[in-house]
Amino acid sequence: MVSSEFSDRPMKKLVLFDVDGTLTPARQMVSPAMTKVLKDLRKKVVTGFVGGSDLVKISEQLSVDGSNVIEDFDYAFAENGLAAYKMGKPLGSQSFIKFVGEERYKPLVNFILHYIADMDIPIKRRTFVEFRNGMINVSPIGRNATIAERNEFEVYDKKRGLRAEFVKVLREKFADYDLTFSIGGQISFDVFPRGWDKTYALRHVEHEGFEEIHFFGDKTYQGGNDYEIFSDPRTIGHSVNHPDDTIRILKKLFQL
Repeated sequence: MVSSEFSDRPMKKLVLFDVDGTLTPARQMVSPAMTKVLKDLRKKVVTGFVGGSDLVKISEQLSVDGSNVIEDFDYAFAENGLAAYKMGKPLGSQSFIKFVGEERYKPLVNFILHYIADMDIPIKRRTFVEFRNGMINVSPIGRNATIAERNEFEVYDKKRGLRAEFVKVLREKFADYDLTFSIGGQISFDVFPRGWDKTYALRHVEHEGFEEIHFFGDKTYQGGNDYEIFSDPRTIGHSVNHPDDTIRILKKLFQL
């Protein structure tokens, strides 16, 4: 039976969303059209987001007029669900550094930084390794790149497969670390313990009694950071190319 907290929803279904490329253009603000659709959807079903970024970055994209994103959705899963909230209240969390240990983390991050230093790419900005609670995010160009620079790097990377090759090297070099490497967004990839991909968020909801759990994402191909939760037997996956796709499918599927 679905929690009494959701008794006002006529459909006992949960709809989860990736953020970048699904609810918003990469690292940009949510549109008024998407905000309206999400509000209308929440009147019918339970909603939540599952983002790889930390809550601060997700809030920058999804917060509307100063709203609190953990209250705008029924479930809020930042860092793949390692930082989790239900109805605005925190759920259990995990730590990447506790799992890996300082003595093994240092050789990993040193290798990554040396590898990036040797990469021949047109520009480099700053914040090449971003430490998060449940993972590290690695960006060859640097997370401080502008929107235009991000777009240029994405095209450059698609031609040369820089991130894919980087991941291949790390997977072989640190095979004994039991880590997963997942390419997401335009300029980076995530590194986290095996099983801590976006399916981690399902641990918080799989026993809630939902009739269906839907997931919308744009990186649903194998190696993309939506692939595991998109293809998980517990979810009904929807692959999108742009937030407009998300709106179109939601309107049709839930008669909004």
